[in-house]
Amino acid sequence: MLNAIKSFLELLKGMWITFSQIFRGPQTYTYPEVKRPVRQRFKGRHVLKRYDNGLEKCIGCALCAAACPADAIFVEASENTDERRFSPGERYASTYEINMLRCIFCGYCEDACPTEAIILGDNYELSFTDRSQSIYTREKLLETVPPGGLPTPQQVEPGLFDRSIPMMEDPD
Repeated sequence: MLNAIKSFLELLKGMWITFSQIFRGPQTYTYPEVKRPVRQRFKGRHVLKRYDNGLEKCIGCALCAAACPADAIFVEASENTDERRFSPGERYASTYEINMLRCIFCGYCEDACPTEAIILGDNYELSFTDRSQSIYTREKLLETVPPGGLPTPQQVEPGLFDRSIPMMEDPD
């Protein structure tokens, strides 16, 4: 008898919780009209950053590809020239591809980059109709040229980026 009363009270408690939820408003967003805000540490679509003058931060070192546990990144480097300069270093990433079907959004590529060229942004809208659309190329990943900057490739003064930093002299 006592167990039956306890069971009935638990049933009433559960029904009360369900009934009280009827009067609450909906907890959904009308996507895509209203987009849900993401958290500060969210890792979404990759973005290749630029300097303020428009040059690309990526120097083609491929450390991001080496750090990727899913082997989703492919980087091929080429040499910069004064007539065609993409980055301030000696090299630039002539081919930069990320296979978004393989990416697990771990952020290791972002951590491995010495120039902070790649970041995982807040864009979570990733959809493809075929597999070839899932490979994001360098052109698709690069952010727009900042105001006052020039698009790449740029032509620069010969030897501007080749100057070596003078060594500090020994005080002895």
